[in-house]
Amino acid sequence: MNFFFKKKILVIGGTGTIGSEIVRSILKFQPSVVRILSNDENAHFNLQQELQTHGNVRFLIGDIRDKDRILKAVENIDIVFHAAALKHVPLCEYNPFEAIKTNVLGAQNIMETAIDRGVARVVALSTDKAVNPINLYGATKLCSDKLFVSGNSYTGNKDTKFSVVRYGNVMGSRGSVIPYFMKLKEQGLKTFPITHPDMTRFWITLEDAISLVFYALEYAIGEEIFVPKIPSMKIMDLVRTIDEDAKVEIIGIRPGEKLHEVMITEDDRNTYEFDSHYVIEPAFHWWRSNNGHKGMKVPDRFRYSSDSNKEWLKIDDLRRLLCLS
Repeated sequence: MNFFFKKKILVIGGTGTIGSEIVRSILKFQPSVVRILSNDENAHFNLQQELQTHGNVRFLIGDIRDKDRILKAVENIDIVFHAAALKHVPLCEYNPFEAIKTNVLGAQNIMETAIDRGVARVVALSTDKAVNPINLYGATKLCSDKLFVSGNSYTGNKDTKFSVVRYGNVMGSRGSVIPYFMKLKEQGLKTFPITHPDMTRFWITLEDAISLVFYALEYAIGEEIFVPKIPSMKIMDLVRTIDEDAKVEIIGIRPGEKLHEVMITEDDRNTYEFDSHYVIEPAFHWWRSNNGHKGMKVPDRFRYSSDSNKEWLKIDDLRRLLCLS
């Protein structure tokens, strides 16, 4: 991908699971510089040890709540990936002000500094929990998505393009239930706690998530939300994948947790379908319908939900992806 060749790139939240993989992938294409901004000092150190042979990587300790720090970080930058967030649902419920400061006000800081510094493109990473949210984490990410979708109204004569990538649970990422269940198995436990036996979730591999992020970067006109076509899986099938002999303990749905996740609702009327993804276009008067995106408009009352998904991840599929078979 020549899109990154000789470009100056900032990855915010670049020491996390997704952010660090974005960094590794970009480095294959000879960028001029990759700046990694994160407030996790230990994660910075570990990634610095891994990437020490790359002379074009810069490790910046900072927080997106600090607008002055972001202003320095985006100086002369061409592309920004925004992958920083407080995302632990129960902790965000218990610390609501902190979640708002990071996920909403932090997103605003990134937008404003990107415009002020003339950044060409910004891709923000989102979550299925931002759709019809019932928890504070989802609500803050919905606000963040709305900011990036409305970004054009603030750019004036600048050419900064904002877009959003929304996906489900990333296999193996921090907070994913898969590493948690695998740890229980390693500890020899034979009873796994689950919240509800009928629960379903969208799942995406790390590689597919990164591919969609890069696709959005290259093909976004600005202000769209990109949603991948990915499989769903039942929580009971996930348990059987990790340990087919395990028993389950039903502990009840946690506060702010959904039985099923949704990535596109019936109210997202400007949605277009492609072979591997959907694009939700903004409903603003300045946005021409299907402006450059040659997909097929979805039918009325279309809904993309983990329980009614056409594609399902089977036990053998997940075992293969997790190298358990």
